This record gives sequence, C-alpha cells and structure tokens, in this order.
Amino acid sequence: MNPLSAQDLAPQRIVCLTEETTEWLYLLGQEHRIVGISGYTVRPRRAREEKPRVSAFTSAKVDKILALQPDCVLGFSDMQADIASALIREGVQVTVFNQRGVTEIFSVLYQVAAMVGQGEQGLTLIADMRQQLADIAKAAAALPRRPKIFFEEWDVPHISAIRWVSELIGIAGGDDIFPELAAQSLGKNRIIADDAEIVRRNPDIIIGSWCGKKFRPENVARRPGWNDVTAVKTGQLFEIKSADILQPGPAALTDGVAQLHRIIMAWSQCHA
Repeated sequence: MNPLSAQDLAPQRIVCLTEETTEWLYLLGQEHRIVGISGYTVRPRRAREEKPRVSAFTSAKVDKILALQPDCVLGFSDMQADIASALIREGVQVTVFNQRGVTEIFSVLYQVAAMVGQGEQGLTLIADMRQQLADIAKAAAALPRRPKIFFEEWDVPHISAIRWVSELIGIAGGDDIFPELAAQSLGKNRIIADDAEIVRRNPDIIIGSWCGKKFRPENVARRPGWNDVTAVKTGQLFEIKSADILQPGPAALTDGVAQLHRIIMAWSQCHA
C-alpha cells in the first residue's frame, strides 16, 4: 500500500461560505480545492469569475452546495448556524469558525492551512502579516496623541466595531470609543441605542464600514446633534470597505489595518 501524503488526506472539494477562507486558500495556492464561494466574495477578484457562488451570508443554496459534492464546508460565526445545520443533516462535513480577535484570526488561518496540508506555508504568511502589524504598531507608538475613533459597522441601528476591528484600531494608533462593546461577540450586543452617547464621547475620527452598502458621510454629518462632534466639525469621516476590514482574515490584517493607519497618521499630522 502506497503511503498517503498530506495532500491526499486534505479536503479536495471545499465550499467557502465567507470570503476570508477563499482569500486565504488562494494565497496558499490551494484555490483548486474550492468548488463554491460566497456571493459577497470580492477578494481575490478572479474568484468570482472562477468559482460558482452558492451563498449569501445568512442564507445559502443548499441544493446547489450538495450538487457540488463538497467534502468540506467552511463557515463563520453563529450567523451561519442555520446553513451549517441544514448541511450537517444532509451528511456534509462542516467547520464553522468563530474568531473575534486578531489572535483568533491568526489561529484560524493556521488551522485552515493545516487542513489543506500547507501548515508551513501558512506559518510563513502569518509571520509576514504579524511583522506588518508590528511595524504599524511601532510607528503608532511614536504618535504624540492618539485620536478617539468611532467605527460604525452599521447605521440603523448604530453598531460599533467588532473586536478585531477595535484591536486593529489600537494597533494603528487610535482608541476605539466603545471598547466595552467590542468585547461583545454578537452584533446585537454592540448596538448603541442612544446616539447621544456617541456625541458625548466625541470622536476625533469617524470610520464607516456599512456591510453591503456605501457609507454616506454627508448623512452622518446631518444627524441631529452631531454638528458639535469633533470629527464632523473637522471633516474626519472616512469609509473603509467592508471587504477590507469586516472579514476576519487576511484582508483585515493587511489592507484594512493599513487604511486605518493611513487615516490616523494623516490626522496626526494636523493634530499633533
């Protein structure tokens, strides 16, 4: 009997229900294993052209997934529990990750790399990302003043930053004005019922990343009572695309944090 390799034992037909595992498998050179992706996938761009789209975020075409005969389905968070349950009842192997912080994201990246027999390559790529974060943190440590930042994940109702975003804000040189909410894993527990509290905490910078729709800074500036917010008065309202910051994977740890850092460094030049 011939010995089996890691490549032989790894999943051969993977469906990715969210973007971050798709992007990661492409970075690992393992895109040939992917047979289905999320319709929200934009990274890498060519994935949308090469792979069938079989899911949204909280819903999926179960029949279409089953027709692809996956031997592994990768998902993220409690929001995909119903999809996972439906597939499990059909006998499909499903792995749903629940990473919320930066360290947890790195852990999941390694686990996925190991699943496809690319543990060593995964560690190399992770080391590069960790070094980028360390370089950004070092530059941020030299800032004479750290801006207060309100990161808005959704507008109605207002939802503040998830934990990995809050942590990346800190690495990039800012302070999340709702750190106590960032500790809450569920979006419903990060809702800010009274936007007067946002005004009271008076952020220097407002960053919007409304998942699935364009951030409208002019609408934010017109909110009743917000004209006295420092970020509004100084025009410090910015968008970071949700694909770059709200996916718990390579995008947030590279492009997302880099955008945060550029915004903060530009602010610092005017507000030292």
